[in-house]
Amino acid sequence: MCYIFTMKTVLTGVKPTGSLHIGNYFGAIKPALTLAEKYEARYFIADYHALNTMKDAAELKNAIRGIAAGWLAVGLDPEKVVFYRQSAVPEIFELATILAAFTAKGLLNRAHAYKAAVQRNVEHGDDEDAGVNMGLFTYPILMAADILLFNADVVPVGRDQVQHVEIAQDIAKAVNFNYKKNLLKIPEALTLENSEVVPGLDGRKMSKSYDNTIPLFSSGAALRKQIMRIVTNSQGVDEPKNPGDSQIFTLYCLFASETERLEMDKRYRAGGMGWGEAKEELFRVMNRELSPLRERFNAFISEPDHMDAILRDGAEKARAIASRTLAGLRSAAGIG
Repeated sequence: MCYIFTMKTVLTGVKPTGSLHIGNYFGAIKPALTLAEKYEARYFIADYHALNTMKDAAELKNAIRGIAAGWLAVGLDPEKVVFYRQSAVPEIFELATILAAFTAKGLLNRAHAYKAAVQRNVEHGDDEDAGVNMGLFTYPILMAADILLFNADVVPVGRDQVQHVEIAQDIAKAVNFNYKKNLLKIPEALTLENSEVVPGLDGRKMSKSYDNTIPLFSSGAALRKQIMRIVTNSQGVDEPKNPGDSQIFTLYCLFASETERLEMDKRYRAGGMGWGEAKEELFRVMNRELSPLRERFNAFISEPDHMDAILRDGAEKARAIASRTLAGLRSAAGIG
């Protein structure tokens, strides 16, 4: 079997495990939307992956809708991107079963997430596999199915996720070698060197694990409250300040115009502006840019039927692609 493609394909998934924040927007969402302009894009909500850590049904349902509304609000066009829920494409799970038969247990033993869980248990004197469910252990197989089913050429990932793409490569090569056919396309990891590293409230990289995030779609009042929590040094109002050392200025530059950035840089260096005023200026430009996104997000959230229809349509498109890949593999395996 061979495939003919007019454009290379990019695929990415996002787990619905919390509200989107500024770091997600600049570090992952905006780069993904840019890639969709150059690639045939297939983006999905990884709701089955989320089950490893989220067991509350209402919480997961709300998180799924929040992620869907968020991506649509910031500009994902479902007419140009195949946008779907992982759980709505059963072919993914059939492929995962097939791939499991070609995956060495030792390969999964070396997966970063599993190794980290084992290491934590050892450090606490617990059994190595305490608290480890099979969803976590077989996570790389399901991710490989997510990728390989849709003939992805590239998968944009952070450096800590490159291993998952490498595991998908190993599994695909094992399948192709066994059946002496190029049944599964070998994907490549795409690490976005120029994607923004957004500082959080405490100056570290913005991350839910650090509890230092600024939510992307919070109300104006809530946004201002978060900004006022940004940690600063003890420099007084009159002292000149180095904009390069300020996460307030770094965040400001993400939302301000070039003219505003240059003027703010001068004000920092000249002195006469306190941190409170700097935060107010950050709130002004950030709220200006985020208000339209917030309005679109709230509109999608208020129309769940419309959002669900978009995802159903995306799932139909995804299944049309998936069924072709799976049919070839089933036939080669003697199952189809």
